[in-house]
Amino acid sequence: MIELEVQVLAHTREGLLMEIGRIVSASGFTLQRQRLVPDPHGALLTLLISGPARRQRALDGALGEHERVISFEIAPADGAQMRPHFALTRRIDHSDYVPPPAPEPLPPAQPAPAAPKRPMPPAFDAAPAPALAAAFDAVPPISRVEPRVEAEPILQGEPLLPSGSPSPLGSPLQVEPPPPPAKPEPLWVTDPEFALPQPPPPPAPAPAPLDPYVEITPLPPDVTAVARLLADVDELYPQRLVPALLDLDRTLAPGAREPTLQLAGQRIGEWLAMREPGSTIVGSLDEAIASAGVRALSALVTVDAQGSQLHLRESPLCTQAGHSGCAFFSGLLHGVLTPVLPSHEVSLFNVCCRAWGADECVLAVSE
Repeated sequence: MIELEVQVLAHTREGLLMEIGRIVSASGFTLQRQRLVPDPHGALLTLLISGPARRQRALDGALGEHERVISFEIAPADGAQMRPHFALTRRIDHSDYVPPPAPEPLPPAQPAPAAPKRPMPPAFDAAPAPALAAAFDAVPPISRVEPRVEAEPILQGEPLLPSGSPSPLGSPLQVEPPPPPAKPEPLWVTDPEFALPQPPPPPAPAPAPLDPYVEITPLPPDVTAVARLLADVDELYPQRLVPALLDLDRTLAPGAREPTLQLAGQRIGEWLAMREPGSTIVGSLDEAIASAGVRALSALVTVDAQGSQLHLRESPLCTQAGHSGCAFFSGLLHGVLTPVLPSHEVSLFNVCCRAWGADECVLAVSE
């Protein structure tokens, strides 16, 4: 048996845990812990699993062929502590940033040397030369002759107006008015220098910041709290057991919550197995689920057995978002099924949960 840590990157998180959980269960591994968080890169899923070493190659091939998996990594598990996801968005810490020193001031600019003055040109004499004035006086003045235009004689019998023209004594001639002058285009249209600047588009809204993920340190189960619960189990089971579990859940530390609920379920399952006088070893896992598993769960929640999977409808321990209580039901099945199986070994995998957005809680059972 080996313990592995599987990290998966996908586009969306809807149904991701259920699909990857089926692949893990079909490959012969058992889920220990899981973590599913959103990220700007997509959905980040981390699983701590255990199983036979010879099945690791089959798990690697099944994850590589899954259409929703963008990328994944499989590495040996480092105890109960999960590593940071390989696709997690890193935030750069600028607290230790030291700005560079300011540049040295430039030396003052030296004034440019004055240009040498050019000599003034000689004064121009406005009086014309005597020879040039005499030449102009010798030229006679030119008189302007107007051209003479003679009127053409009007022939006798020639009509003054062409045929078909209206008589001058009748209606006056229709004269078309001249077209209106073209309206000049404004300067901001014809001349680009006078074009009015267009206002810049509004800036895009900034994306809402994601809530930072808080890593919960795993803690051992609270054995003392479980012992206090088992002391009154005869009076609590089955009507008052769920309210007592909810009260126990509120008093537990976040890191010890799931281990304590699982231990409490396992102890109560063993108590139920000893309480049944007719509990004998059955031949197959399906018979054990149908006879002992469904009977133990139906006293607390509505259950539907579908082969090796148990569908829990409207679990009272999984009503709060992100606060799953399926660890108790997994422990309860482990305590009930282990004594009646020939191998006395059972593995349970939480396929999906109402607390993580599923319609119902599904537990997969395997030997």
